[in-house]
Amino acid sequence: MWCYRGGSISTEPRINDRIRVPEVRLVGPSGEQVGIVPLAKALELAQEYDLDLVEVAASARPPVCKLMDYGKFKYESAMKAREARKNQAHTVIKEMKLRPKIDPHDYDTKKGHVVRFLKQGDKVKITIMFRGREQSRPELGYRLLQRLASDVEDLGFIESNPKQDGRNMIMVLGPHKKKTEAMAEAREAQAARKAERQGVAHTEDEAPSEAAAVEADDTTEVASAEATEAAAEQAPADEANAEA
Repeated sequence: MWCYRGGSISTEPRINDRIRVPEVRLVGPSGEQVGIVPLAKALELAQEYDLDLVEVAASARPPVCKLMDYGKFKYESAMKAREARKNQAHTVIKEMKLRPKIDPHDYDTKKGHVVRFLKQGDKVKITIMFRGREQSRPELGYRLLQRLASDVEDLGFIESNPKQDGRNMIMVLGPHKKKTEAMAEAREAQAARKAERQGVAHTEDEAPSEAAAVEADDTTEVASAEATEAAAEQAPADEANAEA
């Protein structure tokens, strides 16, 4: 009776002596078709080229194998997957809650957050919360949502029109800019700031050197002037000694 004892199933392709078939369809290092050859011959060619024999299509009959540097192949594949994850855009819905009679300062603060979210390429769910008698004045919430949408229309648009949801009124704003574009611009801005900081640091490092050079020139000029004065004072004394 067969019994599965657990353990992970390897997704790695079989390479070199782990390949257990009598013959393979061989692909050369540059992608050229070598043809169907015995496994021993394929392994011999792999040794000759100092490469690995990698099974790339195990379900084919016979299996397709390729001559390649398997370590380099795995590294490049991992880097490509990492870059793909880095550039992958995840749509995020942020939420911002307001009251119908919000204070002007609080409104500006909330609007600033909405602007930041839209610039990042995220959607924003705006929720107006009604309390007590405010529920009988839904037009207050509607006007506030329309005002906010108008204030940020250069960054986003109304994706879902205002609608009543129990005690709340909800509207969804979508960004004009795609998430991938926002991420690319953010990386460029970060790189520019980093380059600017490095430039400032480099300038500060050079400034003391320039000051030292100026100070050295001043010292040289003073020493030269002192030497000239000393020579002028010594000249009469030398003449007197010569006459004596």
